[in-house]
Amino acid sequence: MTILWISLAAAVAVAIPALATAWAQSRIGPAAAASLAEKPELSTTVIIMLAIPETMVILGFVVAVIIMLRGAAA
Repeated sequence: MTILWISLAAAVAVAIPALATAWAQSRIGPAAAASLAEKPELSTTVIIMLAIPETMVILGFVVAVIIMLRGAAA
């Protein structure tokens, strides 16, 4: 039963940041496309703005791995 809760906690640690990232990028994408249509020199800024939300998913994955490793040790 404990492994079920550990697995669920790890899944939630990845799922919530993934949903938040999807929501953020759904707002950033159209705005970035419109900005690039008017000023192509903003491409570096657009890439950075799209990459920042991705770090949430990476951090969620790291937390999930830590949860799984700590749960296996217990």
